[in-house]
Amino acid sequence: MPVPAVAFYISGHGFGHASRQVEVLNSLASVRPDLTLVLRTSVAPTLLTRTLRARVTLLEGPCDTGVIQRDSLTHDDEATVRAAMAFQAGVPQRRQHELTRLAPYEVRAIVGDIPPLAFDVAADLGTPSLAIANFTWDWIYEWYAGSDPGLPGLVDRIRDSYGRAGLALELPLSGGFEVFPTRRSIPFIARHSTKTREEIRRHLALDPGRPVALLSFGGYGLPRLDVSRLNCLGNWTILLTDRITGPGAGAPNQVRYIPETAFGQDLRYEDLVAASDVVVSKPGYGIVSECVAQGTALLFTSRGHFREYHSMVERMPSLLRCRFISQDDLFAGRWNDALAGLMGQPPAPDQVATDGARHAVEAIQAVVDTYGAPTSRSSAS
Repeated sequence: MPVPAVAFYISGHGFGHASRQVEVLNSLASVRPDLTLVLRTSVAPTLLTRTLRARVTLLEGPCDTGVIQRDSLTHDDEATVRAAMAFQAGVPQRRQHELTRLAPYEVRAIVGDIPPLAFDVAADLGTPSLAIANFTWDWIYEWYAGSDPGLPGLVDRIRDSYGRAGLALELPLSGGFEVFPTRRSIPFIARHSTKTREEIRRHLALDPGRPVALLSFGGYGLPRLDVSRLNCLGNWTILLTDRITGPGAGAPNQVRYIPETAFGQDLRYEDLVAASDVVVSKPGYGIVSECVAQGTALLFTSRGHFREYHSMVERMPSLLRCRFISQDDLFAGRWNDALAGLMGQPPAPDQVATDGARHAVEAIQAVVDTYGAPTSRSSAS
């Protein structure tokens, strides 16, 4: 007899969607070992295994198309809309394929962050669904007005899919949640370091007398940044992974490269955030939530034509200590004044809750425990 299962559909856009759902998966597995956890995503398995403690069944493949990026700071709007429209055109066939892939499991709930396909599949199965996110793709795409004459139709079809969700758990810094019939606000879902700043700095053999700044620009990296040109190297230690840029000839004593192969049981990415006084990044849910959770300041730059950016910039000062640096100054290496100004700012005024994973798990359990085994499975419409 099949074991009851929960299926997670996670966007492959960046790593923020996956990193927060990994926290939910880990928490859910710890309290409900009786459940099979099925993970549907195109996120690279190597990234998932570094933080996943839960045993999951991974069904690889894209659930949506997200935003097409050239690097961490440059988007291709027209390619983004074309890709989303092409994906949406194949949704009827995709829905049938998803039913086949999920057929071996007794799916009691589907969680989406935040592929519209997740809620179509749940409706086809007659299975409850939950959305967990801070934005919706229709809200993002509608901002690309004029990119393609088919855009309004794409937005409407995505909204139809979201309208099938049973419950939407709305994270902070949200946008577009009016599309969901039923929604509930929950705190940040964030990864937390289990070590103190001092412990991590000792582990990394960092000079305790120098402030530390971490460059964090996600999976797309920022290879055009020349860290040897930074004018803050006399005062600051710079941490970066090899996703940002490769080791160069400049300032070997002030720049510390952490290869991705170093991440494992003894070192996690959130440990680097906790070890740092400042994270230098673009505003995105994942890095903002981790800075909030670790009490680390954020020096941020603009990220191109992306609706979430403007919404975040308006609300971030109430959540954490943050300051803007232009892309001109970022790439020219003129960081000293911005870092000094940021460190001189008072801390954020309020303590911000970051236990959203617990709230999400409680909601998922409530759905699973009140839902009987499916009696029938309809075909995709």
